[in-house]
Amino acid sequence: MSLEIKSIQIKAKRETFGHVERRIGKGKIASRYEEATYDLQPTVNFHYLPTYNPKYELYDERKTSIKMSDWYKILDPRQFHYSSYVAARAKQQESTTQNFAYIDKKNLVDQIPVSLKEEFFTNILPLRHYEWGANMNNLQLVSEGYGSSFTAAAMFQAEDKIGTAQLLTKIALLFSENEVEVLDIARNNWLNDPSWQGLRKLTEDSFVIEDWFELHMLQNVIADGFIYELFFTHYEKELVKQPDAGTYLMLTGFFSDWFEETTKWIDATIKIVSEESAENKTILENWAATYIEEAQKAVLPLANNLFPEPEKVVEEIKATLTDRLKKSGLNL
Repeated sequence: MSLEIKSIQIKAKRETFGHVERRIGKGKIASRYEEATYDLQPTVNFHYLPTYNPKYELYDERKTSIKMSDWYKILDPRQFHYSSYVAARAKQQESTTQNFAYIDKKNLVDQIPVSLKEEFFTNILPLRHYEWGANMNNLQLVSEGYGSSFTAAAMFQAEDKIGTAQLLTKIALLFSENEVEVLDIARNNWLNDPSWQGLRKLTEDSFVIEDWFELHMLQNVIADGFIYELFFTHYEKELVKQPDAGTYLMLTGFFSDWFEETTKWIDATIKIVSEESAENKTILENWAATYIEEAQKAVLPLANNLFPEPEKVVEEIKATLTDRLKKSGLNL
């Protein structure tokens, strides 16, 4: 007696969910990102007037002056959904952890000049409060934004911001041999040092911006554009020239890598929205002109603490940001 086993291939009636298929086309195989993004936000069920702001529905396109025919045009070029986001950050965290472990094992912290440590405590560490504010603002985008393709990316941005604040804290504790007083001093500088008050005011004023896309423009496009270029591009270019700064640069590498990556999503949001209509483009240009000027004034006192020619550095940062926005379709 012989037994013959045959395999039968059963073709699926459809390759993905119906709401995704209606967007990408019948018979096409959807990516994980598409299935985790398209049309997840409720528009009928669980869609009501909240008691804390009853003039708008819970998900309401009127919460911003920006108008889109389809908010799901704003996609993340990184294709981040939960799994891919967590995998990317886990890999970066592993690399950062290895750097910390190596530095600790070889006692390389002792090789960092005391003057550089003190400069970090005074001129960098107060940024942990700015990053906390950025976390709050991105959570506001999650709360008020429209379309899960945008709000999901904003949630990842919010988590990243609390992570960068924690990384600054971790570096400070490493430099200070776990003396938490340096955190109190940094907090006092954020609250009282004159050079930090411009950025503090910009951050606290952003908490009351009602238009969520305006908040996105201020926080993620402009404020971060100035801050990360100032502290983790221009400042670190100066540190490269110092023979004893290599250990410090190993600890802060995540910040510049993160900014380079997240800029892809941020610039895509501006480009897509500006291309939607002339009205959108005008609104974005007005916001950009206003907040670039405010951010420039806010960071100039901080540049004074770090550079012999602070005005030149800030102008270069402004030019870099302006070029980014021009590539995204704005006329500035």
